[in-house]
Amino acid sequence: MCAIVGIYGNDNAARLASIALFAMQHRGQEATGISSSCDGKIYTKKDRGLVSEVFTDEALQYLKGNMAIGHNRYSTAGGDSILDAQPVYAKYKLGEISIVHNGNLINKDEVRQDLIDKGAIFQTGMDTENLIHLIAKNTKDRLRDRIKEALNRTIGAYCFIVQSRSKQFVIRDRYGIRPLSLGKLKSGGYIVASETCAFDLVGAEFIRDVIPGEMLIFDEDKAEPESIQLFEPEFRPCAFEYVYFARPDSVIDGKNVYVTRENMGKALALNDKDKNIKVDMVIPVPDSGVPAALGYAAQSGIPFEYGIIRNHYVGRTFIEPTQEMRDLKVRMKLSPMKSLIEGKSLLVIDDSIVRGTTSKRIVKILKEAGAKEVHFRVASPEIKFPCYYGIDTPHKEELISNNMSKDEVCKYIEADSLEYLSVEDLVNAIGNDRNYALESFNGDYFVKA
Repeated sequence: MCAIVGIYGNDNAARLASIALFAMQHRGQEATGISSSCDGKIYTKKDRGLVSEVFTDEALQYLKGNMAIGHNRYSTAGGDSILDAQPVYAKYKLGEISIVHNGNLINKDEVRQDLIDKGAIFQTGMDTENLIHLIAKNTKDRLRDRIKEALNRTIGAYCFIVQSRSKQFVIRDRYGIRPLSLGKLKSGGYIVASETCAFDLVGAEFIRDVIPGEMLIFDEDKAEPESIQLFEPEFRPCAFEYVYFARPDSVIDGKNVYVTRENMGKALALNDKDKNIKVDMVIPVPDSGVPAALGYAAQSGIPFEYGIIRNHYVGRTFIEPTQEMRDLKVRMKLSPMKSLIEGKSLLVIDDSIVRGTTSKRIVKILKEAGAKEVHFRVASPEIKFPCYYGIDTPHKEELISNNMSKDEVCKYIEADSLEYLSVEDLVNAIGNDRNYALESFNGDYFVKA
């Protein structure tokens, strides 16, 4: 769920990269980094913390050049060491290289052990470093050929941007699991970013999505990026991008995220139509539950109210690395509107239930504030299976719906009723014109090592 960005052919490359990363801060808050290239040298600045904290004017002045790549970290592999922040930089036979990666490589351990057996020395715990070693150990004369052969040993969900001293190589896996889009900067040059919300902030015009299995090559000798189709596309975009990850103002692979979430809420309302549940208002769990709650209210005719106020100076709870931190942030982040909800029956909509602890605490704070009833609705299906393609749910025991039935979850979170969106309704809400990566909901692990 990391964010990546590449800027090519603009004298303010690093600054624009930092602005794009700021727009995509929701995709990772552990660390951030940028590498720029100037006069045959790569400059890198990375550190723990938020984009606004790391990229001061002094840091951006250091990052010289008209090309830059950047990364916001949300860990699915590796630890919390600063060494595990990206970009990953190295010197090798052809010069200097820097890489950013969004996704998760499912054969990382096997490839890493093979490289270690052949003498490689790893500096980080990240799967991204595998690609550096595969490129460095290759004997081809051109970087593009080394990248191609390295990707033949790379299995999983990935969007890579590889930066040399004068070029950028952008690669999306054949399934297109994680999003990646190409834009044209109004101030000159190109941008590639995980989400289109970054384009709005830097002043870029959307051109198209990077095709699954495609490699784009940005070269100062060519006016437009060169496109090479490395793998035959087997398009399976991640449904969870629409449920939770992406910002609502982004367009992911042609689908407006806000509209898809609104559709999810409408589907929930249609499913509740004959259940004869009497509620006074529809309340979202802010912020990612808002579009679905608006959709539910519009479909059902039940008033929409902001019954929970969010403190926006607290980060996203789902992507916190420990349960203790998630619990603390829920308490800090969400405050009920007691005067509004006291004595009322509420229909509360959230985007998902992963571990259940956040939902339980939300129900508790609403009832402590005087809510008569809390009916919980979830704008996604039950999450029963861990995802190995970039979501931080590595163990089945962490997933409440893997261990409990719907009625048991309802009892655990102490709600008066609980309903989920079906997989079919989720697909219809996003658009049933394509297949989606739904492994968290149905256990279909279509990418195999």
